[in-house]
Amino acid sequence: MICFPNAKINLGLHITAKRKDGYHDIETCMVPIPLYDALEMIVENTTVFDTSGLSIPGEEKDNLILKALKLIRKDFNDLPQVHIHLHKNIPMGAGLGGGSADGAFALTLMNRLFDLFLDDFILEDYAAQLGSDCPFFIENKPKIATGRGEILEPIDINLKGDHILLVKPPIHIGTKEAYEGITPKSPEFDLKSILKDKSIWKEKLVNDFENSIFPNHPQLIEIKQQLYDMGAYYAAMSGSGSTVFGLFKEAPQGHSWPDNYFSFQGVL
Repeated sequence: MICFPNAKINLGLHITAKRKDGYHDIETCMVPIPLYDALEMIVENTTVFDTSGLSIPGEEKDNLILKALKLIRKDFNDLPQVHIHLHKNIPMGAGLGGGSADGAFALTLMNRLFDLFLDDFILEDYAAQLGSDCPFFIENKPKIATGRGEILEPIDINLKGDHILLVKPPIHIGTKEAYEGITPKSPEFDLKSILKDKSIWKEKLVNDFENSIFPNHPQLIEIKQQLYDMGAYYAAMSGSGSTVFGLFKEAPQGHSWPDNYFSFQGVL
């Protein structure tokens, strides 16, 4: 059985408070986008996990797909062994949620493969144990995310037919770097109100991480300006970066990126 975990972008991202558990409270709108990994599970005699595509750093035991399998097996200990193959296409450390999507889609794939009949709210509870962004990918629809990112509220936002261009230079932004320049505060503007009017996004739809990250990586500032020069009605960094995306009414034309940059163009 196969599925295709997709990436996400953040429309606005506010860091509103530092929590006692060491995390931060955030407010953001997450939107799925048509950039995909491929995840396959087949019942086998032994459990095997292998990958292709982009190289995945870190130890195998830390992969969210295997953590999802361990979570499910803890409650359903008679599950058969599986051969899991992940073809990695969504770049990592990019603010696109690729690893979170893989973990969440692994849960929904096992739910179907093993006929577990788990409701979405139960799958979201499992997903929250994997990571803050993971519950979003269970229903995989535009949501306002608060708390650590696991408290989700549906939002009616229409990007259908708009074009998206992603650009990721070859830089990695760690969690420490992303947060060290952040001072949590209440947002200046109401996110839900801003999202109703695309004409004010450029002025008022803010990702707080840009203030802490852009000074260290001026090429991100340049990419954002290039996207606006190409005709984007909105451009921003996604999550804690390092991907910058532009949204366009028409397909963007006339720009090539360096060979060591990752870029993707699609229709929402």
